[in-house]
Amino acid sequence: MSVPAPNLYPPFNVVRLSHTCLNVSDLDTSRAFYTDTLGLQVTDEEGDRVYLRAMEERGHHCVILQKSDRPGTVEVMGFKVWDEDDLDRAETYFRERGQPTEWVERPYQGRTLLTRDNIGIPLEFYHKMDRLPPIHQQYALYRGVKPLRIDHFNCFSPDVDASVAFYNDFGFRVSEYTEDEESGHLWAAWMHRKGGVHDMAFTNGRGPRMHHVAFWVPTPLNIIDLLDLMATTGFVKNIERGPGRHGISNAFFLYILDPDGHRIEIYCSDYQTLDPDHEPIKWDLKDPQRQTLWGAAAPKSWFEHGSNFVGQETTEAVLKATPIVAP
Repeated sequence: MSVPAPNLYPPFNVVRLSHTCLNVSDLDTSRAFYTDTLGLQVTDEEGDRVYLRAMEERGHHCVILQKSDRPGTVEVMGFKVWDEDDLDRAETYFRERGQPTEWVERPYQGRTLLTRDNIGIPLEFYHKMDRLPPIHQQYALYRGVKPLRIDHFNCFSPDVDASVAFYNDFGFRVSEYTEDEESGHLWAAWMHRKGGVHDMAFTNGRGPRMHHVAFWVPTPLNIIDLLDLMATTGFVKNIERGPGRHGISNAFFLYILDPDGHRIEIYCSDYQTLDPDHEPIKWDLKDPQRQTLWGAAAPKSWFEHGSNFVGQETTEAVLKATPIVAP
């Protein structure tokens, strides 16, 4: 399947990814990890939830930690739209495609539409979120890896071709993709709205599941500092992959696991994709530099481990091709 041409006039206008809600087993433990180790800032705590933002963000939160009897699962992935009318257009769009839609109340957000995509990923869309004073120049607050903003989601999809077609239809554009040469099908794809390499990516595998949520940091040296911190504060086993530089996206990266197994990517130095006629870059599945520019393959866990979405059944991937896997 070829990558679809970008839809430059989508039925509603998504600005960017915004936030996610992660279910955790121990709120104090998770709070400490996300604030002291990663360096996110607490914006509020109420009952069984902690709200967090990164240093450059003005919106109230990019991560919600929620104490749950289903730790290691994900409640929802959130996106911001351009204006209020886009919410009504989004409701029509998803209803016409047979997906459930519901207007839900969310603290610190305005009117919010809850729905799901074609493979069952729970999505919510909003226009307004409470705005907070800027803190990006309050350098005394910087801790951990010094996260600046949420950057992207990556999800396992059992049918990457179908996921790309669905998101392309409402305006997500492909920046890079991996194709299985034998079948001609997509094994992975990176799709964006905000002008980076991706807001949402899809990886072939049992799904839907969240593969990771990523945070942008200032420099690769911040990633090195995080590794030293994790190695000396009891989290050495939570370091899964990296540091390294991706071939895809050109980003410097590190993958770690939080206390409940949610995978987090620490990420910097990818490139802009602002031009609407930006041409996507194609990679072969067996190219050793697609995963890591320096040629190092990813571990087996990177292709198998993920976080389930609450209430969503998973199915095995249609495409059985496999990339290079580290021994």
